[in-house]
Amino acid sequence: MGSLEGPSGLVGGCKAGPPRGSRLVQELSAEIGMLLLSQGGWEWVWALSPCLLPQPTHAPRKHALRVLDMTGLLDDGVEQDPGTMSMWDCTAAVARTCIAQQQGRTAEPGLDPVPVEVRVDLRVNRASYAFLREALRSSVGSPLRLCCRDLRAEDLPMRNTVALLQLLDAGCLRRVDLRFNNLGLRGLSVIIPHVARFQHLASLRLHYVHGDSRQPSVDGEDNFRYFLAQMGRFTCLRELSMGSSLLSGRLDQLLSTLQSPLESLELAFCALLPEDLRFLARSSHAVHLKKLDLSGNDLSGSQLEPFQGLLQAAAATLLHLELTECQLADTQLLSTLPVLTRCASLRYLGLYGNPLSMAGLRELLRDSVVQAELRTVVHPFPVDCYEGLPWPPPASVLLEASINEEKFARVEAELHQLLLASGRAHVLWTTDIYGRLAADYFSL
Repeated sequence: MGSLEGPSGLVGGCKAGPPRGSRLVQELSAEIGMLLLSQGGWEWVWALSPCLLPQPTHAPRKHALRVLDMTGLLDDGVEQDPGTMSMWDCTAAVARTCIAQQQGRTAEPGLDPVPVEVRVDLRVNRASYAFLREALRSSVGSPLRLCCRDLRAEDLPMRNTVALLQLLDAGCLRRVDLRFNNLGLRGLSVIIPHVARFQHLASLRLHYVHGDSRQPSVDGEDNFRYFLAQMGRFTCLRELSMGSSLLSGRLDQLLSTLQSPLESLELAFCALLPEDLRFLARSSHAVHLKKLDLSGNDLSGSQLEPFQGLLQAAAATLLHLELTECQLADTQLLSTLPVLTRCASLRYLGLYGNPLSMAGLRELLRDSVVQAELRTVVHPFPVDCYEGLPWPPPASVLLEASINEEKFARVEAELHQLLLASGRAHVLWTTDIYGRLAADYFSL
């Protein structure tokens, strides 16, 4: 069995003993058929452990716990109450309970346990893989049925990712999120058919998929065609994230294979070309987009006009727009404002890491008064607040160079006054890209 032991006797961040009040919680849980724990803490899992062990059919069925829903927990690193369980804690606690239940089972002739369905979002990495795999194996054919809604795998070898996917219930999974795996097309061509069997999958998040047409190879082309064929199997896909994947000149091939329009598309650092943006603007996806992330793509040159066309196409539905490090200076921003302000339902705008001046930010704040739904603008430190910047400044310089704190304090004060004067004190203008929980597609 893998170990998830942490400091001070914690197991996956959970304390090593049942909390006070367990008996009361158990008694309360017996009165309901479904319990929601999306805001619960580790105490709930310990308290409910006996309830999770399926009861024999001769036991009273009227008050038996049938469904335990632990989905929707916040991720580690997100600001939350210290007593609230994280996604990582939940994975550890549920896995441990499944294994304990399987080890404690004894066959009793003529007795069929009442099944309990445990709904969870699972997070796994190299250290926790063996532990979670054992839990999933214990759940197969067990009265304690583990139903994974969202799977997040980080830095996991290809064969281990496939092994986990094979153990998941095809009827439960709605999201697969593979992070820091650097699969490439070869690795992805091995994994993608195992993902495609989940016909209810709504969100697929992949990274580092190299499909660069500028350096083609026979194997690379074959793998890319196979990947496209598998993508065409999804019938319910609504969100696709391909961050840090080389998709130059390939976006039309990728998106044309999908059976239904996307509502969330993340293409950060994908080296998009003007023709990629033009295709997206003309596609059926554009008019359905609620969330669009083009961070890390240079939109300052020949990409600007097709980008503006894409905004025009998505204006009626767009809620969340992320444009971090897109080389947008005042000139590009001002020429984009007429179409940007047509996005009447926009709630979030991310512009961090762009070489904008205070004058540009001032124009954005004034023109965005027509966007009544706008709640958050993540803006860059104005170039006015730096000393001796090269021009145009690379994104790396904007992210690492020191700013004049006194100048920036004046900028913040002016922005605040402008917001107050326009009756928009409720709109958050900030440079903090880490303190805000990014909008999840399913919460839009």
